Amino acid sequence: MRPSSAVTALLAATALLFTAGCSSTPAGAPGGESSTSRSPGTKPSASASSSAPLAPAKGSVKVDRTLTEGLDSPWGLAALPDGDLLVSSRDSGKIFRVSAESGKKTELGSVPGVSAGGEGGLLGIAVPPSYGVDHMIYAYFTTESDNRIARLVYNEDKPAGGQLGAPDTVFRGIPKGVTHNGGRIAFGPDKMLYVGTGESGERGLAQDKESLGGKILRMTPDGEPVHGNPEADSVVYSYGHRNVQGLAWDAEKRLWASEFGQDTWDELNLIRPGRNYGWPEAEGKSKQSGTTDPVAQWKTSEASPSGIAFAKGSIWMASLRGERLWRIPMDGTRPLAEPQAFLTGDYGRLRTVLADGSGGLWLVTSETDGRGSPGKKDDRILHLKVS
Repeated sequence: MRPSSAVTALLAATALLFTAGCSSTPAGAPGGESSTSRSPGTKPSASASSSAPLAPAKGSVKVDRTLTEGLDSPWGLAALPDGDLLVSSRDSGKIFRVSAESGKKTELGSVPGVSAGGEGGLLGIAVPPSYGVDHMIYAYFTTESDNRIARLVYNEDKPAGGQLGAPDTVFRGIPKGVTHNGGRIAFGPDKMLYVGTGESGERGLAQDKESLGGKILRMTPDGEPVHGNPEADSVVYSYGHRNVQGLAWDAEKRLWASEFGQDTWDELNLIRPGRNYGWPEAEGKSKQSGTTDPVAQWKTSEASPSGIAFAKGSIWMASLRGERLWRIPMDGTRPLAEPQAFLTGDYGRLRTVLADGSGGLWLVTSETDGRGSPGKKDDRILHLKVS
């Protein structure tokens, strides 16, 4: 029996409604913001609340084990599909694999062309979604002329120290300096590569859209502009940054970034494509026309933020000068309570934090970077239980 015309119309309308509510565009990418996204400072509504429970206003942190010790100037951290960790050494240019079970370190090899000095060297590393097929590792590093991104084949069947293939440069020309080299890289939910850069000490570069300095970049794994970026044929995703140090996505696939301020305010920013984040005209919550204020800010003595991660409904931010781990419980795009500090002074400078995929965190210390007071066991990777 054929359905009546009324039933047919009802089925068609239902299908259309279902399709409209199931867009395949990833949230956090241009045109793909989640329905739960709203501007910082606005009140949540019933339609804007996530199905996931909110984090408690007050949380907890427990260091349940030290995974490994004796690392030299660790900077980048990335997880392999089996849970083991890759960690980069800024000053030596080497990448190590650390067993997530035993903490055993295996040297993969050195990245050719690294020129370490000041805040430059081998910085961020990332494992692409295609790793299971191509066994590529991505690295951001400083050379004699610029900061660039290369990918290298990792062959764990070769002897330790010789497991990295020749670098294939996918992107070059990012300004370098003694300071403010940026360096954090990460693959987003849309499988594109996101890159945090610094203005290399030349403040004007942050507002120059033709410059790669003081930006967040979005590109394909081959280093090409992504269709849908704010400007055609450009990898620039946002601008007006001083020195982006952390990138992470929340449960609704919104992109967040931590950033060094100068003398007054360090920042946590919700990143939206095409937005101007103010530097050098604005630092912290300036309410300046044409710029986007941070969602949260800290005195530079309490933060100097580096890596960030999202876990248990909160953003976790590692702090260098502040020597503490900040917890920012989130309600959508705004903090639901004041940020809470943990581990203050217990392990010195904290460089990188990474979600472990099971609700916990990996945390990398940074006492051997030339600005700390390293002990015999520094630097370390710690595992944290958090709530």
